[in-house]
Amino acid sequence: SPGGVGVAIGDLTTGERFAVNDSLAFPTASAIKVPLLLELFRQADAGTIRLDERIELRRSSRVGGDGVAQYFSDGGSALSLRDLAVLVSTLSDNTATNVLIERVGMARVNALLDSLSLPEMRLRRLMIRPAESARGNENAATPRAAERLMIRLARCELPMRRAACDEARRILELPKRGTVSDVIPESVPVAWKPGTLDGVSTAFALVRLRGRPYVLAAMVSYAGERADDVVRSVVRLAHAYFSSLASVTPFGVHVGDALLLPADSLGVRPPR
Repeated sequence: SPGGVGVAIGDLTTGERFAVNDSLAFPTASAIKVPLLLELFRQADAGTIRLDERIELRRSSRVGGDGVAQYFSDGGSALSLRDLAVLVSTLSDNTATNVLIERVGMARVNALLDSLSLPEMRLRRLMIRPAESARGNENAATPRAAERLMIRLARCELPMRRAACDEARRILELPKRGTVSDVIPESVPVAWKPGTLDGVSTAFALVRLRGRPYVLAAMVSYAGERADDVVRSVVRLAHAYFSSLASVTPFGVHVGDALLLPADSLGVRPPR
């Protein structure tokens, strides 16, 4: 790689893991939207907000970058919190993201991360704040923290009931373009979020590969135009590895898909 790379990959079947530079802090770019969405569903499950609550989109909320909400007319639309979450997940909509941050509270997102023993992951600013970014005020995480967050999502070990956890996962599994979907077939359910900045590419993913589910966090910086290519390479290598194990016994005997349990019925354990 032309830049710095951090990787953390967890095998949800055996608990084994692979990591490189997983304790280093990297900018998350839009991947920080994963804990934001989890906090939204936690609050909805707790009854402090309603997912059908509608928020009118105003000109003052518009920011550039990814998404379509920036092009909506001033006060012309009111979207539910759930629909805003869909925009965040599928289009990485920055305007919708900032509206959700203001509604659920940045401090509450970080409190959720603290409750999950993930102080290495932090939401520090709204999206598209170049002056703050220039001062070094970045949303950041370590690959290790991202891996652990996705494992908690896989196991529904989050401060919400399973139904809310499953709904959050389904929102993150909605189709989207990017480094992970460029590599992994559409037939494999993947709850994931990419992120990009100049020279930066990230991806947090829960891959529910039939017979061998796994989680992956890839974070790249200082990589120039090749940042996305580096993440794609990590995703390709990891998926090839787990795919090779998905339909075989521990002794390497191929048993075929018909004898495999679906990903939802597999017990998963955190990495050692």
